[in-house]
Amino acid sequence: MHIDTTLSALQRTTFLNQLTTDRLDLLIIGGGVTGAGIALDAASRGLTVGLIEKQDFAAGTSSRSTKLVHGGLRYLKQGDVKLVREVGRERTILYRNAPHIVVPEKMILPIVEKGTYGKMATSIGLYVYDLLAGVKRKERRTMLSKKQTTVAEPLLRTDILKGSGMYYEYRTDDARLTIEVIKTARTFGASCVNYTEATDFIYENGKVIGVKGKDLITGKELVILAKKIVNAAGPWVDRLREKDQSLFDKRLHLTKGVHLVVPHARLPLKQAVYFDVADKRMIFAIPRNKSTYIGTTDTDYQGELESPRVTQQDVAYLLRATNDMFPSVKLTEQDITSSWAGLRPLIHEDGKSPSELSRKDEVFHSASGLITIAGGKLTGFRKMAERVVDIVTKELIKEEGRAFKSCHTHQIVLAGGSFPSAAAIPDFIRVQAKRVRSFGIPEASIAELVGKYGRNTDKIVKLALELQKQRHPAEDAMALAELQYGIREEMVMTLRDFLIRRSGKLFFDRKSIGRVYLKIADEMARTLKWSAIEKEREIKAFEEEYQQVKSFQLE
Repeated sequence: MHIDTTLSALQRTTFLNQLTTDRLDLLIIGGGVTGAGIALDAASRGLTVGLIEKQDFAAGTSSRSTKLVHGGLRYLKQGDVKLVREVGRERTILYRNAPHIVVPEKMILPIVEKGTYGKMATSIGLYVYDLLAGVKRKERRTMLSKKQTTVAEPLLRTDILKGSGMYYEYRTDDARLTIEVIKTARTFGASCVNYTEATDFIYENGKVIGVKGKDLITGKELVILAKKIVNAAGPWVDRLREKDQSLFDKRLHLTKGVHLVVPHARLPLKQAVYFDVADKRMIFAIPRNKSTYIGTTDTDYQGELESPRVTQQDVAYLLRATNDMFPSVKLTEQDITSSWAGLRPLIHEDGKSPSELSRKDEVFHSASGLITIAGGKLTGFRKMAERVVDIVTKELIKEEGRAFKSCHTHQIVLAGGSFPSAAAIPDFIRVQAKRVRSFGIPEASIAELVGKYGRNTDKIVKLALELQKQRHPAEDAMALAELQYGIREEMVMTLRDFLIRRSGKLFFDRKSIGRVYLKIADEMARTLKWSAIEKEREIKAFEEEYQQVKSFQLE
């Protein structure tokens, strides 16, 4: 029997039936990058796996980060050599397995008077950083004089500049990375479903044996039984631990990080910059296609978890810091084209400020058998998953005497990433661009698509060519083809799924949305069989988010 291994929205009901028909080896609650990583690791070792997410995949922290796969220089400063080594090695693995969405990015670390790092500390720090991370020789840090630094980045203020270190970090798209991991988990048989909430746990003799759930699309109640249950719900993990009555020991400490997006023409950096701020923190300014984004803040957070907001205070802080380091640009609130706020689910430590809290992950075991993972960094998701699945398989071996494969996710190429090497990607872009050149789609647009979908761009271009034959204007054909691919292979259920997390358009190409989002809504309504009321509700929900990324709350 042929099993459909695509993550199709049109097969979502089938996946829900799979979750509720047989008892699973493992059920994961949470569809961010941590839950996705656990699903891939467990399914690739031979476990029967289900994953449920109450919002869309990556809708929480995993679409709201700084979008860097990085080791974190400041963790070296804090003496956390083990963390720097581990995430450094993870960068290399991710770059090999997903070269379309993990891209080397030159980064300048300016050395300034009274700054966080002096010349000697920067030189030694970056050298050790590269060494621990196993960075290739040609990508190792170089130290630049003041003059060389101003040539490399003319926008930097010169009065306090002493020089800089130039090194490599890796830029990513966090939401795209998450969906590629989930799609890959699906090829190993994992049943992963969005908009499905775990409403309660089911117990037998004091042990957790399943969850009561709710399909938030249809309102249908579900019962999902599993031998092992992992709580990987990010900022929501404590809420599930409360339901399990196991929130006794360590708790989460949520902090908020904000990013602002401006047109690249308004902050035309030649490469990313990691720079000092007056309050001794450091922030990033990162060019990305036609935009530059700036972040991040790090403040305690107590509000609602579903939609943290960017405040006027956040905006003022980031603009002041940016204008201070790049005085000629004079950015104002009017320059902001988009923004996002995300929550970091850190482990609370008494007496520590948000920036001092460890980014390490921790696993909690409850008396009921519920396994919870919290904390951690985007870069370390694969190792976090390995640690959790090691625990799960050990328990299953002890209880059932079954044999499982060991972790081999370091060898698994993610969906869209099957290039001989990153060096093959430019040729692939040229080949795809040639196919659509006749109807005026620039190569830069194809390069952006490949930066999101990798090899699967081939499928989108094929769909676009079919739509073009049906007399759709070229740009509409590309947008509708991208949408159709998202529905058929990435479980796009709402306008927001597509325009925010799958395509990244709301953050990095907001201007293009106004022209096409109603056509996209029409196409989704037709494909997913929405009623007129459902379509109107979807449009309204998206329009609220469309406005929200440019409106900032008063504190």
